[in-house]
Amino acid sequence: MELRQTRGMGTLYKMKSQNNSRRFGESVAIIVLNWNNENDSIECLRSLEKITYPDFKVFAVDNGSREDSAAILRDFCKGKTAFMETGKNLGFSGGNNVAMRRALAEGFAYVLLLNSDTTVASDFLDEMIAVARSDARIGVVGPKIYYYFDPERIWYGGGVMRWPQGGTHVQLGEIDANPRERQARETEYVTGCAFLIKSEVIRKVGEMNEDFFLYHEDTDWSLRVKKAGYALMYAPLAKVYHKVSRTTSALGSPAILYYDTRNALLLAQRHAPVFMRWQIYLLSGARYFKQIIKYVILPSRREASRMIMRGIEDFYRGRFGQLKEPQS
Repeated sequence: MELRQTRGMGTLYKMKSQNNSRRFGESVAIIVLNWNNENDSIECLRSLEKITYPDFKVFAVDNGSREDSAAILRDFCKGKTAFMETGKNLGFSGGNNVAMRRALAEGFAYVLLLNSDTTVASDFLDEMIAVARSDARIGVVGPKIYYYFDPERIWYGGGVMRWPQGGTHVQLGEIDANPRERQARETEYVTGCAFLIKSEVIRKVGEMNEDFFLYHEDTDWSLRVKKAGYALMYAPLAKVYHKVSRTTSALGSPAILYYDTRNALLLAQRHAPVFMRWQIYLLSGARYFKQIIKYVILPSRREASRMIMRGIEDFYRGRFGQLKEPQS
């Protein structure tokens, strides 16, 4: 394998072939987490039935959905797909962690987290495994992800960390000008929408942090993997199509604002440079004051402002995990 440098995205990996992964025969556990989104989950599972990589097992995991949602998915999986139930909503991190423990116990070489609101190209896993196998120091691989309803427009083309914003998707919203791009390259984080990780890496760095519950846990995990000395790779020939926030939108905008606000601060606390961390803390104070003003003068924004303020408050009080019952 030949290595050379490219600006903006780190090391560029040029491989003689990215289409020979089927011969590797290394097992992959694919985890699809369902939360009240059974129709999208079933469409995702059906797309996985068509993939060409020969050595994989799908785990459909219901994460505390309504009984009707869980029952529909359970019936669909019967006799053909491993089905698990967590018993309650453990969040993105907790629900996936439950299935990862089983995958590690069953001896899979790789674990792939795949959002339930996605579909995949038939060869996407061949391409991802080819990149993962190309260098021993590669720990995580992410595919090129398009918008499902606009399949030439990119949602994720790699990721960069830009504090104080945090993680930013490369090529977000751009029409794909190079759909046949072949060269894998190093990226600064991989989105949890489609996250292939070597089992040896999970054993070394640990599972996803369940303090996050939802949002930013994938970026935290990516940065932990990098700190452990592994490379994160973007594989442009592996293609996934994402409906974007179909599951999390069921939470409602205020709850999403809460998790995003609180967990962005938690991510900065864990990974931002010291000088930038304190700048982020100061900015959170200014944002809190701004939300007080909005709460007073904009009645239509009160619930959103209240949840942003609560996210900031809970971060500084050390309250993490699932959002508890709303406080007045």
